[in-house]
Amino acid sequence: MSHELTREMPGETSRERLLAEAFVEVADSLNGDFDVAEFLQSLAVRCVELLGVSSAGVLLADPQGELRLVAASGEHAWVLDLFALQQEQGPCLDCYHSGTAHTNIALSGLEATTAWPQFAARALAAGYEMTQVLPLQQGDQILGTLNLFQAKPQFLGPDDIALAQALADVATIAILQRRSLERSEVERGQLQEALTSRIAIEQAKGVLAERWKCTVDDAFAALRRHARANRLRLAECAQQVVTGELDTEGIRRV
Repeated sequence: MSHELTREMPGETSRERLLAEAFVEVADSLNGDFDVAEFLQSLAVRCVELLGVSSAGVLLADPQGELRLVAASGEHAWVLDLFALQQEQGPCLDCYHSGTAHTNIALSGLEATTAWPQFAARALAAGYEMTQVLPLQQGDQILGTLNLFQAKPQFLGPDDIALAQALADVATIAILQRRSLERSEVERGQLQEALTSRIAIEQAKGVLAERWKCTVDDAFAALRRHARANRLRLAECAQQVVTGELDTEGIRRV
């Protein structure tokens, strides 16, 4: 089976330019319009360009802890198959569970053929000789893995491994930033909803207290009883009082 073309390692000037572009992309990820999938796709391509590997992919854990491919440097079927296989066995699964990088793995070597026989056989059949897996991790939190494949049996040196881990760390930062933004947006929405509900309830209490010539505490108690008896949200019931949609004498009689 054919495989993706192996890129030559870029020269120093070219690598510096590519690194600068990669970190500009990270900076762009801090805005609200950031697309995680698009960013990770670009990062996978950057890995191929910067490290001279044949292909790269980012796998993230879903809420059930299953690794899912979210970005790849190429869309060839055999590459996607290798990433998908690692939901069941492979260095990505081991890396995700342990948080430990697996580097310079010879796919025909004893480690690969013993620990992941099906994965190693499929990778070799696809034309790959080496693989690297690095965790996407911050502290004790492991989000997924960065997986690299090489068609040539060439080891990556310590500097290249460090760069690969830096790119994995960049991916981690971007993902956590996006999740933080989404969480903030949800929290802001929830806060606004809570504030709006509180205003409606206060208004309804005032309407009922004025209408019935009672205390606001008594008005609130009657409003809450009516909401519970009719399986309504208190804020919804209050809004109906304010807009005049609800028979307030009916509330008083509950």
